[in-house]
Amino acid sequence: QVQLVESGGGLVQAGGSLRLSCAASGRTISRYVMGWFRQAPGKEREFVARISWSGSITDYVDSVKGRFTITRDNAKNTVYLQMNSLKPEDTAVYYCAASTGSGNYRRPSAYDYWGQGTQVTVSS
Repeated sequence: QVQLVESGGGLVQAGGSLRLSCAASGRTISRYVMGWFRQAPGKEREFVARISWSGSITDYVDSVKGRFTITRDNAKNTVYLQMNSLKPEDTAVYYCAASTGSGNYRRPSAYDYWGQGTQVTVSS
């Protein structure tokens, strides 16, 4: 079992930055694909970014490309999401997820473990 705990969310003005962290425990995540998703009120959970186990491959939803960066530190069993130039439409609960297998990593069904989420609110 893997436990994932997100942190770093909060309230920020448009144009500001936040850095989300996802700390894993129970098992090393060094061989897992890790992803970030978000869910706004009344909307479906949306893919944001994912990173390969080595960190050499990353993928982003178009709306965050050039603004968000996903990284990982396998020695710390932690994944990060640096969010810059935040917009009000980025407001959502952000979830970290771990995938132990293969699949379409842009879909929630590809992930086996989820954190509880952290709220990000961007004011205009």
